Amino acid sequence: MKASKSAIRRAVEQPDPKVRFYLFLGQDEGQSRALAARLLEALGAAKLVLSSGSIKGNPALLADEAAALSLFGERRLIWIEPAGNDIAEAIEALLAADAVESPVAAIAGALARSSPLLKLAEASPHALAFTAYAPEGEDAARMVADLGRRVGLKVAPPVAARLADACGNDQAIVAQELEKLALYIGASPHSPRELEHDALDAVGAESSEGDFQRLADLALLGDIAGVAESATRLSASGSDAIPAVRSLQRRLLFLAPARARVERGERVGAVMTSLGRSLFWKDKASVERMLQWWTAGDLARIAERAGALQRELLFSQAPQREALGEELLAIARKARSRSA
Repeated sequence: MKASKSAIRRAVEQPDPKVRFYLFLGQDEGQSRALAARLLEALGAAKLVLSSGSIKGNPALLADEAAALSLFGERRLIWIEPAGNDIAEAIEALLAADAVESPVAAIAGALARSSPLLKLAEASPHALAFTAYAPEGEDAARMVADLGRRVGLKVAPPVAARLADACGNDQAIVAQELEKLALYIGASPHSPRELEHDALDAVGAESSEGDFQRLADLALLGDIAGVAESATRLSASGSDAIPAVRSLQRRLLFLAPARARVERGERVGAVMTSLGRSLFWKDKASVERMLQWWTAGDLARIAERAGALQRELLFSQAPQREALGEELLAIARKARSRSA
């Protein structure tokens, strides 16, 4: 079955025992992950993580795990992330099983309408599929306020809207920022406090956004020494890594359509002129060089690698600052070869 935006919250907070497979897809993986976490909480279950690789290699494994009783009798939610079409055979077996003890939640990211996995979920009465889109406007502000309550922050609409905008409406980044802000003002679920603009001024996403964008631009401009120096100033805990990747992604989204126009025959100078006020004047010279050096294919490959890096940073236990630095240095070396 396909779940609507208005129905999904109730579906995860009051789970239907007939539903054995939850497919959370869409570009807003942070929202998908949060919905799966709510489901886990509502079930009062323990999380059992299975990798897509293990399921793909043994499609019967998923149905067997879902049918098995846990060792200590507790409820379980089988969690698959990232999930893709390669688990479709296993999901088909799960949906065809006579009965299951543990439901399955899969975080799939963007899937095409023709996806076998999506078709299975939408066609079965034992499955629920929901596509998560990044919230906008009032929805984004409500998302911030809701996440804020979980860490003891009371967030008024103007402050929530500002924080959502600073984080690009990305739920994963918003959650990180709110945890940092709660720590800064001494808030907790047991001792809630009001989040004010002055806290955002002091430590909010906006205070470091310029540094993150500069780091992304240094990589795209081939400044190897600058990237190395700036990367060492990032938080050793890795908390800055995802905002830095998001800054790189925003720059790539800005460059891609402009470069496509160049490859259709427009002069770089004409494209730059048309960008006008959408580009900060201090960035114009840098962006012009990027448009000259990077092809549309290059930008697409970097965007793909940036997306993969973001997923790796979210789930890997490896040092995040080092992983980010290595990727940015690889981009910088490639840019240096283009400028030579």
